[in-house]
Amino acid sequence: MARACIIVLDAVGAGELPDAADFGDAGSSTLAHVAEAVGGLRLPNLRALGLGNMMPLAGCPPVMAPPSVVGRLRERSLGKDTTTGHWELAGVITPVAMPTYPDGFPPEIIDAFVSATGRGVIGNVAASGTEIIQELGDEHVATGKWIVYTSADSVFQIAAHERVVPLEELYAACKIARGILSGPHAVGRVIARPFDGASGSYARTPNRHDFSLEPARPNHLTKIREAGSKVHAVGKIADIFAGCDIDTSAPTRSNAEGILETIRLLEEIDEGLIFTNLVETDSMFGHRNDPEGFHGCLQEFDRELPRIRAAMRDDDLLILCSDHGCDPTTESTDHSREHALLVAYSPSRTPAGEIRHDGVFSDVGATARAWLTGEVPGPDEAGSPIPFLCAPPS
Repeated sequence: MARACIIVLDAVGAGELPDAADFGDAGSSTLAHVAEAVGGLRLPNLRALGLGNMMPLAGCPPVMAPPSVVGRLRERSLGKDTTTGHWELAGVITPVAMPTYPDGFPPEIIDAFVSATGRGVIGNVAASGTEIIQELGDEHVATGKWIVYTSADSVFQIAAHERVVPLEELYAACKIARGILSGPHAVGRVIARPFDGASGSYARTPNRHDFSLEPARPNHLTKIREAGSKVHAVGKIADIFAGCDIDTSAPTRSNAEGILETIRLLEEIDEGLIFTNLVETDSMFGHRNDPEGFHGCLQEFDRELPRIRAAMRDDDLLILCSDHGCDPTTESTDHSREHALLVAYSPSRTPAGEIRHDGVFSDVGATARAWLTGEVPGPDEAGSPIPFLCAPPS
């Protein structure tokens, strides 16, 4: 039975989109700038699949005959955030940008949240999550008030110390906020941001949880399941899709866990889609402007890539892609409006020479759907399958 695996290398952008300047991201190019900052990429296994054939990358020259289809994907949705990017990979276009709050949330939102949760709020600003817990952590510990903040993305984030506010209460507060943030204030995600530690050394814990809007349906995941296949989510995928069209979910605390879970599924399941998000390039290094750490995170994945390939069957499909950029070499610590990378590989469909596919984000979901079900999306659906991979064998 057919199997496909999509691995999203979160925030590994592949160069500015034509409208990047409209988002304040002119000149952003996450992967290329990381390569320059570290003196050249050292990713031998990704290079062997053709990563350097996608675009010029220091330290990662193209190979003569890559075994994969490579290219860059354009985002049609108006956004540069996790929810918008992942939804479009699955065929959901967001034509109107989700609301953002660079000056904080309006009183009617904060007042309703305070009234419903019984705790006050401090912060209510756009801020770095790692910085705001250092700035307001002591006040939070002393008062028990929620630390509420946002970013350039459409998010309502709630930080709380795990020894001050039990996780269950934090998650319940996020559900309350999710209900309040509707209509014109329907942000893409409400995010629980628990932290621990003492004054001056507060640190986030791995117990983050996202509460997303539900995506429009049917989409490519819906169609995969309607055809009788299952969707297995790894990492924060189930959160991003609000549990919709997900059969099994394996939340993870690190990229290492996500890679191991992906390999386990490849070794154990007989059919369906494995949909994995590896978040640390974004959360730990992109947002913290750490190109060395970003490269080290990619190297961790690169070292495990042979194990992923070894767990594949000849008729499996592997798609490596991204959801937006987060260029750690710019002054901004926010996401950047960039192309997504594309490396698509199957042992049974090795190109005789270099084949590019420069399409749109939704081509990822359309290709996985065609591979698993034989269905080609209709003219009113988003995305088209990659021809070389999904056309009948000659």
